[in-house]
Amino acid sequence: MARRTKEDAVATRNSLLDAAEQVFYEQGVARASLSEIAQRAGATRGAVYWHFKDKLDLFFALLDRVTFPLEQAAYGEHPTRPEGLERIRFIAALVFGRMVEDERTRRVFEILLLKVEYVGELVLVQERNLAAMSAFAQRLEASLRIAEKEHGITMPMPAPEAAVALRAVLDGLFQNWLMRQDFDLRKVGMKTVDLFLRGLGFDVSMTS
Repeated sequence: MARRTKEDAVATRNSLLDAAEQVFYEQGVARASLSEIAQRAGATRGAVYWHFKDKLDLFFALLDRVTFPLEQAAYGEHPTRPEGLERIRFIAALVFGRMVEDERTRRVFEILLLKVEYVGELVLVQERNLAAMSAFAQRLEASLRIAEKEHGITMPMPAPEAAVALRAVLDGLFQNWLMRQDFDLRKVGMKTVDLFLRGLGFDVSMTS
């Protein structure tokens, strides 16, 4: 009986996350109401507050459901995980592929990048985004430093600046593709990443 209750709770939580994804996507985060999310999920507002402190907590859980598996795939411990330049290309290919192939990933990134107004309580979303962007830039910087040593070169710009620039390139690709979806994200994305790395002095063969 206890196991069934736990399974029911997990199912309800997932239903609420699914409903929130739909409502946030259709209305934006600021305009979405917990009442409508509960209604879409076939649950009560009480059920929402049982699983989530407030709308912001629900939104962060929605982000975590997509970003945590990506982070595990990109940075989780694995004996064959690539380092340096190959780590950068691996991460880029991973995220480009998930954006194109997985509807949930695409919708959540579209909500995060295009459907959030950074006002009121949602300022905390901006703060979280800035922290995530900074952490990502630091990881890119570490990979670029490893690549410099592996390839025996000195980049024409300091690693911290190169990492920020590369992150901006990736962010621009994501946002432009989400708004228009009028180009092959994987093909154009990897060519762009390789061109950027070549500009830093690395011997990278352009992907076809």
